[in-house]
Amino acid sequence: MESTRQKKVSRLIQKELADIFLKRGNEFAHGRLVSLTKVRVSPDLSFARVYISIFPATNQEEVLQSITEHGSKIRFDLGQKVRSQLRIVPDLAYYIDDSLDYIDKIDKLLKS
Repeated sequence: MESTRQKKVSRLIQKELADIFLKRGNEFAHGRLVSLTKVRVSPDLSFARVYISIFPATNQEEVLQSITEHGSKIRFDLGQKVRSQLRIVPDLAYYIDDSLDYIDKIDKLLKS
């Protein structure tokens, strides 16, 4: 169960990371649309799991690898944005959110 503080920090990180990916996303994901679906923060606020959705869905692992490689630059940009709200900028781990693919698969199965 997430605390109120965890939820607030999660929303803040998601909002600011979405802004970073909107402005500089072409550096990490060339020609792809990357959206942040969910951010989960650990109870001590030192670690965050960032779930991303990539469109089009081809070569998602390459895009995830590129984002992971640029992770320190993304974390630095995040730190510049939230330095007045957070004492510690959490370490970020990126995961592909495949819930949209799962929903699409269920839709196709129901229609057939």
